[in-house]
Amino acid sequence: MAAIRSDASLPFKYLIGPIVASIILLSPVARAQSPAKPKPAPAPKSATAAPTVAEAERFITRAESRLLDLWIKSARASWVAANFITEDTEGISADADQAVKAATSELATEAKRYQKLSLPPDVARKFKLLKLSVDIPSPRDPAEQAELAKIDASLPSDYGKGTWCPDDKKENCKQLPDIEKILATSRDPKELLSAWEGWHAIAPPMRQRYTRMVQLANKGAQEVGFADVGAMWRSNYDMPPDDFAKEMDRLWLQVRPLYVSLHAYVRWRLAEKYGKDVVGEDQPIPAHLLGNMWSQEWNNIYPLLAPADAASSPDVSAALRAKKIDARGMVHYGEGFFISLGFDPLPSTFWDRSLFTKPRDRDVVCHASAWSLDFKDDLRVKLCLDQTAEDFTTVHHELGHNFYQRAYNTLPPLFQSGANDGFHEAIGDTIALSVTPEYLKHIGLIDSVPPASADIGILLDRALDKVAFLPFGLLVDQWRWKVFSGEIKPADYNKTWWELRRKYQGVAPPVARSEADFDPGAKFHVAANVPYSRYFLATILQFQFHRALCKEAGYTGPLNRCSIYGNKAAGAKFAKMLALGQSHPWPDALEALTGQRQMDATAMLDYFAPLKKWLDEQNAGHKVGWN
Repeated sequence: MAAIRSDASLPFKYLIGPIVASIILLSPVARAQSPAKPKPAPAPKSATAAPTVAEAERFITRAESRLLDLWIKSARASWVAANFITEDTEGISADADQAVKAATSELATEAKRYQKLSLPPDVARKFKLLKLSVDIPSPRDPAEQAELAKIDASLPSDYGKGTWCPDDKKENCKQLPDIEKILATSRDPKELLSAWEGWHAIAPPMRQRYTRMVQLANKGAQEVGFADVGAMWRSNYDMPPDDFAKEMDRLWLQVRPLYVSLHAYVRWRLAEKYGKDVVGEDQPIPAHLLGNMWSQEWNNIYPLLAPADAASSPDVSAALRAKKIDARGMVHYGEGFFISLGFDPLPSTFWDRSLFTKPRDRDVVCHASAWSLDFKDDLRVKLCLDQTAEDFTTVHHELGHNFYQRAYNTLPPLFQSGANDGFHEAIGDTIALSVTPEYLKHIGLIDSVPPASADIGILLDRALDKVAFLPFGLLVDQWRWKVFSGEIKPADYNKTWWELRRKYQGVAPPVARSEADFDPGAKFHVAANVPYSRYFLATILQFQFHRALCKEAGYTGPLNRCSIYGNKAAGAKFAKMLALGQSHPWPDALEALTGQRQMDATAMLDYFAPLKKWLDEQNAGHKVGWN
């Protein structure tokens, strides 16, 4: 599944994998045909007979067939549950999820019989991916399986139904999309604080169930050979878990100086707006002032931060409204970009079965997501789109998942996922980096391309999205890894959440928080148990991909002005990498596109180099960093 960063309309960050681990990569199957009825994996002929390679190959083939049938059923149940939130659909989804996890646990246990064999590389990789095919593993005990499935269904359901009623007046009740609009557009600190507190109040009822989920999931992880769920998640990157944690730290240290410069600029500009008594010179920034419910992207406050002497950048939101481009039309633009690179159009069922706007008559999970339900052609998105530049970018992100899903749909089921989950998130965002003024003019959304003098403003706007996100993308799983390992105890969930946010983001809660709160649960990916490191990696990888594709297209100018729209050579190289799916270790896929075998943030630093120089000049005489 794939999952997007933002909760209402992620400009992204997504779920991946043939394993029904999260809501995003699930896409309803477009084909009318149903898979052949799976045969159960055969039991070994004798408990003492030595296993053979041939037996292992038969086992994994039948295991894939069995799981594929269950994945498709679970995906369909999850689609219905996300689009029609009721106790019944929640229960149906929980039952389907339980069936997946129970079968995965059973098969992973049986697979231990073959772990000492010297298997062909593709077969050995399937055995490894089998154990990693669910994000939240289930214990073998049936009662505990049922309990975990019920919890896993209830938490995102509670999130989707989350409602804030200002002044306790039912006629004023608001759900997340409308609450987010307040955070994005209001400049009244009191109104911002009220909305921030109102949404975060939905999470405390989740806390006890979340604590129990950690216990049950850890038991499931341990039964298949992992120390805990966090270690299991970190094992999904073709390297030892501890090495992956070090890799995350290495990448963060590459980009941290850029983030700190951006943070300093934003802080002193906000202090000019709200006063130094609200935004202290050397203090973390209050979380409710950054234009986003989780302070993870800051581009909604760009008007407060725009360079005074910069030429205006394109107003995509205004263009969409002026040209009366509705949600479906926005999605057609996204599809058109991929078609221009040489990809085939989306199937007609995509347009018939997707959700593009929030229904007025029912609750839905508005978190943007892309689905492939049959692991073939039944591709869909579930979006609650508005006519905004942010949602226009989100469209490109989500379709990236769909085109990736289709590119690898001829592979065996266990290989039908991204090279790693960061790849899946990065694909659509790579395309979104090509949504340049030149591209917008080419498709008729704007009449003229802004001059080079507008570049600092455009780069600042993009940095408020991409660069501002980096520490949040890192810390969510830093928190969860420590929760799963037991380093963070339930009694300290909220305290350590804010300690990490202060350490990495330089952001603080706007009001005192306590353990009566459960602020992590106010983030979709925590409630839905979606691993989050993928979004941090995707933010790094998309610039690495972009630089390589621009080079393939023959572009030699500034990276921020490069668009690969219409370039078939870049599209062919992109498609070749996408078709590998997860059949090879991710360094192979990275090398196929970029010629590099290590994730590298220098492309991101190159992209924002003019902005970094400008920020450092603007910050002269102001505090940099925070206590």
